[in-house]
Amino acid sequence: MSNLAWIFTSTLLVNNFTLVMFLGLCSFFGVTAKIETAWRLGLANTFVLLITAVSASFLNAYVLAKTPFLRTIAFIVVIASAVQIVEMAVKKYLPVLFRQLGIYLPLITTNCAILGLALFQTSRKYTWVEGIVFAIGAGLGLTLALSLLASIRERLEVADVPDFARKMGLVLVAASCLSLAFMGFAGMGSG
Repeated sequence: MSNLAWIFTSTLLVNNFTLVMFLGLCSFFGVTAKIETAWRLGLANTFVLLITAVSASFLNAYVLAKTPFLRTIAFIVVIASAVQIVEMAVKKYLPVLFRQLGIYLPLITTNCAILGLALFQTSRKYTWVEGIVFAIGAGLGLTLALSLLASIRERLEVADVPDFARKMGLVLVAASCLSLAFMGFAGMGSG
């Protein structure tokens, strides 16, 4: 059980996909103008990460054991299919959110954090349960990163900031400060 807790904590904080490994930056910078939108995209990413983790475990165990050279292609097909399912569900049941997320919802397909999860899970030889915990930790870590940057950006909207710094410059400074804060977790568990 402690191994599962370590996988979760490590993926959520110590090795956060976005703030430490710099994966998934497209949505990190693109959808963080409002905290509600960032939170929902984080949950959509978490769902796709879960589907990817389960599929990667199945594919590694039963399909790709004798053909490992097809691993990346198989993972991309699974990720694209999962994103299509999420996109159709969001479009049907949450049309306002679908319009808010815009191009960033289908761009989950090309989110390197999703493919990174499948490849890391495979290279670390995680079991099925460990893969699910890894996916939940990665998804909640991504949601945390998106929500933190969105909350900072919402506060900056009402702050007295010079016009030249209002756009992406200040967002990059805020993101780098968040990244530095999460890099501080790197010493956890080393003692």
